[in-house]
Amino acid sequence: MGKNYVDIENDHGETLRYRKHANGRGLIAHGAKVHPTAIVEAGAYVEPGVQIAAGARIGRGVWVESDALIGPEVIVAPHAHIGPGAAIGAGAKIGIRTVIGAHARVAVGSLLGDDETISENERVATDRRGLRLAA
Repeated sequence: MGKNYVDIENDHGETLRYRKHANGRGLIAHGAKVHPTAIVEAGAYVEPGVQIAAGARIGRGVWVESDALIGPEVIVAPHAHIGPGAAIGAGAKIGIRTVIGAHARVAVGSLLGDDETISENERVATDRRGLRLAA
Protein backbone atom coordinates (compact mmCIF):
# COMPACT_ATOMS: atom_id res chain seq x y z
CA MET A 1 0.00 0.00 0.00
CA GLY A 2 1.46 3.37 -1.05
CA LYS A 3 1.81 6.41 1.15
CA ASN A 4 -1.08 8.86 1.26
CA TYR A 5 1.03 12.05 1.20
CA VAL A 6 3.68 13.87 -0.84
CA ASP A 7 6.40 16.25 0.38
CA ILE A 8 7.16 19.17 -1.97
CA GLU A 9 9.80 21.85 -1.58
CA ASN A 10 8.58 25.40 -2.32
CA ASP A 11 10.51 28.34 -3.81
CA HIS A 12 11.76 29.34 -0.34
CA GLY A 13 13.37 25.96 0.40
CA GLU A 14 10.59 24.95 2.82
CA THR A 15 9.13 21.46 2.58
CA LEU A 16 5.33 21.32 2.53
CA ARG A 17 3.41 18.11 3.07
CA TYR A 18 0.33 17.45 0.95
CA ARG A 19 -2.13 14.63 1.60
CA LYS A 20 -4.15 12.98 -1.13
CA HIS A 21 -7.84 13.88 -0.82
CA ALA A 22 -10.13 10.86 -0.49
CA ASN A 23 -12.48 12.21 -3.20
CA GLY A 24 -10.38 12.60 -6.34
CA ARG A 25 -6.81 12.21 -5.02
CA GLY A 26 -5.88 15.89 -5.42
CA LEU A 27 -3.13 17.21 -3.12
CA ILE A 28 -4.22 19.10 0.01
CA ALA A 29 -1.59 20.99 2.03
CA HIS A 30 -1.41 20.72 5.79
CA GLY A 31 -3.59 23.53 7.22
CA ALA A 32 -6.16 23.53 4.41
CA LYS A 33 -9.74 22.51 5.23
CA VAL A 34 -11.65 20.54 2.61
CA HIS A 35 -15.17 19.27 3.30
CA PRO A 36 -15.40 15.46 2.96
CA THR A 37 -18.10 15.80 0.24
CA ALA A 38 -15.93 18.09 -1.90
CA ILE A 39 -14.10 16.57 -4.86
CA VAL A 40 -10.49 17.56 -5.53
CA GLU A 41 -9.34 15.79 -8.68
CA ALA A 42 -5.86 14.36 -9.21
CA GLY A 43 -3.33 16.96 -10.30
CA ALA A 44 -5.00 19.76 -8.30
CA TYR A 45 -3.06 21.56 -5.55
CA VAL A 46 -4.73 23.15 -2.52
CA GLU A 47 -2.38 25.34 -0.46
CA PRO A 48 -2.34 26.01 3.34
CA GLY A 49 -5.20 28.05 4.79
CA VAL A 50 -7.63 27.27 1.95
CA GLN A 51 -11.22 26.38 2.85
CA ILE A 52 -13.33 24.34 0.43
CA ALA A 53 -17.01 23.87 1.34
CA ALA A 54 -19.43 20.99 0.89
CA GLY A 55 -20.16 19.77 -2.62
CA ALA A 56 -17.47 21.86 -4.30
CA ARG A 57 -15.65 20.30 -7.26
CA ILE A 58 -12.05 21.25 -8.02
CA GLY A 59 -10.91 20.01 -11.46
CA ARG A 60 -7.63 18.42 -12.43
CA GLY A 61 -4.67 20.76 -12.67
CA VAL A 62 -6.32 23.52 -10.61
CA TRP A 63 -4.10 25.50 -8.25
CA VAL A 64 -5.87 27.05 -5.23
CA GLU A 65 -3.44 29.38 -3.46
CA SER A 66 -3.25 30.06 0.28
CA ASP A 67 -6.20 31.43 2.25
CA ALA A 68 -8.68 31.24 -0.66
CA LEU A 69 -12.31 30.43 0.15
CA ILE A 70 -14.35 28.16 -2.12
CA GLY A 71 -18.09 28.15 -1.31
CA PRO A 72 -20.57 25.26 -1.38
CA GLU A 73 -21.38 23.64 -4.73
CA VAL A 74 -18.72 25.69 -6.59
CA ILE A 75 -17.32 24.12 -9.75
CA VAL A 76 -13.77 25.04 -10.74
CA ALA A 77 -12.96 23.64 -14.19
CA PRO A 78 -9.58 22.07 -15.02
CA HIS A 79 -6.38 24.14 -15.05
CA ALA A 80 -7.94 27.23 -13.41
CA HIS A 81 -5.91 29.25 -10.91
CA ILE A 82 -7.46 30.73 -7.76
CA GLY A 83 -5.20 33.40 -6.27
CA PRO A 84 -4.31 33.87 -2.61
CA GLY A 85 -7.13 35.20 -0.44
CA ALA A 86 -9.68 35.02 -3.27
CA ALA A 87 -13.29 34.09 -2.43
CA ILE A 88 -15.70 32.21 -4.71
CA GLY A 89 -19.39 32.40 -3.73
CA ALA A 90 -21.73 29.42 -3.44
CA GLY A 91 -22.78 27.79 -6.71
CA ALA A 92 -20.36 29.77 -8.89
CA LYS A 93 -18.80 28.13 -11.93
CA ILE A 94 -15.23 28.94 -12.97
CA GLY A 95 -14.19 28.05 -16.54
CA ILE A 96 -11.20 26.16 -17.89
CA ARG A 97 -7.85 28.00 -17.51
CA THR A 98 -9.60 30.98 -15.87
CA VAL A 99 -7.41 32.99 -13.49
CA ILE A 100 -8.87 34.60 -10.36
CA GLY A 101 -6.47 37.20 -8.94
CA ALA A 102 -5.37 37.66 -5.36
CA HIS A 103 -8.16 38.79 -3.01
CA ALA A 104 -10.70 38.91 -5.84
CA ARG A 105 -14.37 38.14 -5.09
CA VAL A 106 -16.73 36.15 -7.31
CA ALA A 107 -20.39 36.52 -6.31
CA VAL A 108 -22.77 33.69 -5.46
CA GLY A 109 -24.04 31.87 -8.57
CA SER A 110 -21.72 33.65 -11.00
CA LEU A 111 -20.63 31.99 -14.24
CA LEU A 112 -17.14 32.74 -15.58
CA GLY A 113 -16.23 31.34 -18.99
CA ASP A 114 -13.06 29.68 -20.18
CA ASP A 115 -9.77 31.62 -20.32
CA GLU A 116 -11.07 34.65 -18.39
CA THR A 117 -8.87 36.71 -16.07
CA ILE A 118 -10.19 38.43 -12.96
CA SER A 119 -7.75 41.03 -11.65
CA GLU A 120 -6.38 41.32 -8.15
CA ASN A 121 -9.03 42.72 -5.73
CA GLU A 122 -11.69 42.76 -8.50
CA ARG A 123 -15.31 42.00 -7.57
CA VAL A 124 -17.38 40.12 -10.15
CA ALA A 125 -21.05 39.20 -10.36
CA THR A 126 -22.77 37.61 -13.36
CA ASP A 127 -26.19 36.27 -14.18
CA ARG A 128 -26.75 32.60 -15.05
CA ARG A 129 -25.68 33.25 -18.65
CA GLY A 130 -22.36 34.74 -17.61
CA LEU A 131 -23.30 38.37 -18.38
CA ARG A 132 -21.65 40.82 -15.99
CA LEU A 133 -23.92 42.66 -13.58
CA ALA A 134 -23.37 46.25 -12.46
CA ALA A 135 -21.51 46.56 -9.16
